Amino acid sequence: MNTQITKMGSYPDEDVTFLLKDLSDISMEKSTTEREQAIQQGTHYSEMLPIEYKPTDEYMSLFYRSLEDTKHKVAVAVGIVAEQIIAERGFNVALVSLARAGTPIGVLIKRYISYKYNRELPHYSISIIRDRGIDDQALDYIRNAHPEHEITFIDGWTGKGAITKELTKSVSQYNETNGTTLSSKLAVLADPGDCSELYGTREDFLIPSACLNSTVSGLVSRTILNSKWINDGDFHGGKYYSELLSEDVSNLYVDTICTQFPLIESAVDKGLSEMMKESQKPQWKGLTSIENIQRDYIMDNTNFIKPGVGETTRVLLRRVPWKILVHPDAEMNLEHILVLARERGVPIEEYTDMSYSCCGLIQPLENKT
Repeated sequence: MNTQITKMGSYPDEDVTFLLKDLSDISMEKSTTEREQAIQQGTHYSEMLPIEYKPTDEYMSLFYRSLEDTKHKVAVAVGIVAEQIIAERGFNVALVSLARAGTPIGVLIKRYISYKYNRELPHYSISIIRDRGIDDQALDYIRNAHPEHEITFIDGWTGKGAITKELTKSVSQYNETNGTTLSSKLAVLADPGDCSELYGTREDFLIPSACLNSTVSGLVSRTILNSKWINDGDFHGGKYYSELLSEDVSNLYVDTICTQFPLIESAVDKGLSEMMKESQKPQWKGLTSIENIQRDYIMDNTNFIKPGVGETTRVLLRRVPWKILVHPDAEMNLEHILVLARERGVPIEEYTDMSYSCCGLIQPLENKT
């Protein structure tokens, strides 16, 4: 194995270890329009990166406001999902967050378990890429480093469940190849797609870490899998945007949520008790919403439908949006979505036939080759 651990990211070493090949010195960013054209013409999204823009002052003020408004709710959800992990797996477990949206949530779960139980669990952040799978080299590394530990995979939220399916498929293949019995069960903070058994809440609300890109995820890029730079035996790649250090709120984010841990015990107990009364088996209700949107907006490709607050935010930050659909019951809680849409001149339409708070539709480019 020729994988090497390179110190990456702005989190303290004790919070997380990124198992990524450092590609910080390589220029591979493309503008939103260039990237959209390349993706729709067949280039895989993991072969390039979007440009990491400095967030606007207005957007940063929204982040701070949303963090203040939701810090207690996020902390409760962290506690609920962490308690489920401990109940199911015990303390002999390695936390493995899926970079990069899963990373801050993994840090929070690790910190909660340390606070509540005074136990320090290993936490790694590794790459999984839709249609390309999980980083097998990273899994090999973790298994070798912690041969007696189980692995729990962690992500931020669910949308359509594409990563949930990718994880199930990838882990099954890994187990078959290696004779292992890793669980592909995914723990998420929020599961609006109704496709995970381990979750803190199924409410589709704004998780503040969905507001920003690298500046709330340890200054690490999306993960990269491009044969120009990733050789056999390498970890998947990533970049560390040290030039954005003055804009970084990664540690502020987790530190702020952690201030709520002494205040959430009763709310966590109540949430767990309510969960026990109902089936946690995923019903995949989000897929019905996708089918409704696909029918009503005559969209051939469901990859252009990005449901939920987190995915809609990403569409507005990284893709070429066509429309934003907003459930009228949720509009008052979607200020950052409305601000971003106005900034980019994207039409907003009310739509009730979905289980999500909102949904981003990507513009199919004409005259594709």
